[in-house]
Amino acid sequence: MKPTLLVLAAGMGSRYGGLKQMDAVGPNGEIIMDYSITDAIRAGFGKVVFVIRHSFEQEFKAKINAAHFGNKIEVEYVFQELDKLPAGFSVPEGREKPWGTNHAILMAKDAVHEPFAIINADDFYGADAFRVMGDHLRTLEGGKGNYCMVGYRLENTLSENGTVSRGVCSIDADNYLIGMTERTSIGRTANGIEYKDTDGSMHPLQPDTIVSMNLFGFTPDYFVESEKLFVDFLKEHGNELKSEYYIPFAVNTFINSGYAKMRVLRTTASWFGVTYKEDRPMVVERLRKLHEEGIY
Repeated sequence: MKPTLLVLAAGMGSRYGGLKQMDAVGPNGEIIMDYSITDAIRAGFGKVVFVIRHSFEQEFKAKINAAHFGNKIEVEYVFQELDKLPAGFSVPEGREKPWGTNHAILMAKDAVHEPFAIINADDFYGADAFRVMGDHLRTLEGGKGNYCMVGYRLENTLSENGTVSRGVCSIDADNYLIGMTERTSIGRTANGIEYKDTDGSMHPLQPDTIVSMNLFGFTPDYFVESEKLFVDFLKEHGNELKSEYYIPFAVNTFINSGYAKMRVLRTTASWFGVTYKEDRPMVVERLRKLHEEGIY
């Protein structure tokens, strides 16, 4: 059994501007997804499913196809659109914002039938992260409610060009997730790494704090359970114009209810991405060095 990689690529990258998933940052014109898929192939993934939108389908497919990867991995596309909702629900007038990352996952329920990992299209996760995720997913076939995630050291996920938001993880002694707390406005200050609370106060975070970078692993039952939860979410928030159904919300709900456990996998990899336009030169330089070292 080979696991599947689910790539969340429907976002437009509002802070960066435009389709940042399509930005050539590698020395030979590679985009960040090229590295993720290469690492997934090396880690034994058998299929990649892209969640995109019809508005940029042709542009996206021109960049990504099976032949591009030497036909070493099966490629499939699914679409996240505002009106793809459970029966009985409709898009409220005036809503333009997507329904969030967990809604994006639900778009793949008919395309994925094996344990799968999910990633953001515009993030670089590192080869070791895919290796530990792939190895663990291969142990989950036939299971339910036994999920996993790759946890990164906070200090390896920051931008030098602005603050970031991160899911800060609480982990028990057996390396299972207790819960995730979304912290916003995290950055380096004269006092170390700090985040800004909703009241404007600053609080410290340790450099080795484990955070989520949306590299999760699930078994197919996740589609069924999170769709049920989405119905409850829409009943409460479906008429709001900006509410979003996020992955951490679903994960926390399943853990707190006792339905699921989430193993936190550790990695030696460093994460980086183009959160801001000013991050691009750093990404280009780090990828150039990886090519020089013969990793890609």
